[in-house]
Amino acid sequence: MRMLFLGDIVGSCGRDAVVAAVPKLRRELALDYVVANGENIAGGRGITPATADDLFSCGVDLISGGNHTFNHREVYAYLDETPGIVRPLNYPAGAPGHGVATAGELTLVNVIGRAFMASDYDDPFRAVDEALKGVPAEQFVIVDVHAEATSEKQAMGWYLDGRVTAVVGTHTHVPTADTRVLPRGTAYCTDAGMCGARDSVIGDEIEAVLSRFLTQMPTRLPPAKGVAQINGLLIEADNATKRALSITRHDVVIGR
Repeated sequence: MRMLFLGDIVGSCGRDAVVAAVPKLRRELALDYVVANGENIAGGRGITPATADDLFSCGVDLISGGNHTFNHREVYAYLDETPGIVRPLNYPAGAPGHGVATAGELTLVNVIGRAFMASDYDDPFRAVDEALKGVPAEQFVIVDVHAEATSEKQAMGWYLDGRVTAVVGTHTHVPTADTRVLPRGTAYCTDAGMCGARDSVIGDEIEAVLSRFLTQMPTRLPPAKGVAQINGLLIEADNATKRALSITRHDVVIGR
């Protein structure tokens, strides 16, 4: 099994790049599945039904979320009704949507971290334990850990080693260089990175971000445009054991 996981897609720059690139990537890399974190696809913050449909239409099989999933109210019913999109599993009971989704032989689980995050969430470790009880043994399983703290993401990787195919971190938009297969067969990376404007600050316009840091005044942070980068992780797994064989970075620049 060959799967590509795409880091947080930021704004129209990242979304347009992914929509253009995924059909070609599926052919060139002989991909069975494409999974993408889409929590910032609508205007740089949040998800809308139309922007999610853009990803599904280009060949993304499953979409994960994060702390901006609920920014646009029109997505609430969509999260309930659309099987291929998830929000973090460990939101308190009553939140729209679900935290587990399946496409073919691949199951996606999405959780959000608690360290340095803005809101109170349920325990992500115990939430994953409960979710895995309902996943058939013949499924490949990837867990998107949307978290700020590298330590929390690494802890989740070790916690799930040997129980899932891959644990991938999202949220910081900066790709990390720690791709590896853990001892019991789980592929791991602390952060996949982002799909968005290369010349930006984590996908946002540079001048706006600088203004906020320099003045400490409230400043709108529009998503940047221009040359796009796509940060992805190519994961190969054994069809019999469902454990990872390899994980490598696959990064693309579009429009240079």
